[in-house]
Amino acid sequence: MNDDFVPLDNHSLQILHELQRDARQTVQQIADKVGLSSTPCWRRIKEMEASGVIRGYTVVVDREKVGLNLAAVTEVNLDRHHESNVRGFEKAVAASPQIVRCVAATGPADYILTVLVPDIKHYEKFLHATLFEQAGVTHVRSAIVLREVKNEGSLPIESGTALRQR
Repeated sequence: MNDDFVPLDNHSLQILHELQRDARQTVQQIADKVGLSSTPCWRRIKEMEASGVIRGYTVVVDREKVGLNLAAVTEVNLDRHHESNVRGFEKAVAASPQIVRCVAATGPADYILTVLVPDIKHYEKFLHATLFEQAGVTHVRSAIVLREVKNEGSLPIESGTALRQR
């Protein structure tokens, strides 16, 4: 059971769905779609922002149109999970703009990163300047993305889902 779980009713789930679909909609447009008036809709949005359900608003950018032509899925292993190694590695990850996603994982890799760079030469520079420089990094495996089959930014939220269950 997740202690951070925030129970949401159907209206709030519908609001989240609408915001994920198009966050540029006005509160009135969202309210019309979910069957509320604008004031209760606005209040629900503010409550979800305050509780951390809504963490922010962003824009989706086509990475190739801004010159980030190479995507790599990079697996990293640390030799020992000393707190200083973990903290140092995670700090370096947070400071690297090329790393757009990082998860600590079970299985053969300690961390799985998504790295975006212009080309393979930039990826090699990234490896040497960022990953290979970190204390405790023992193994790095890279898979170059040939084609994105699905890259969905929205969570699968719909009214009536198990999100309302605890």
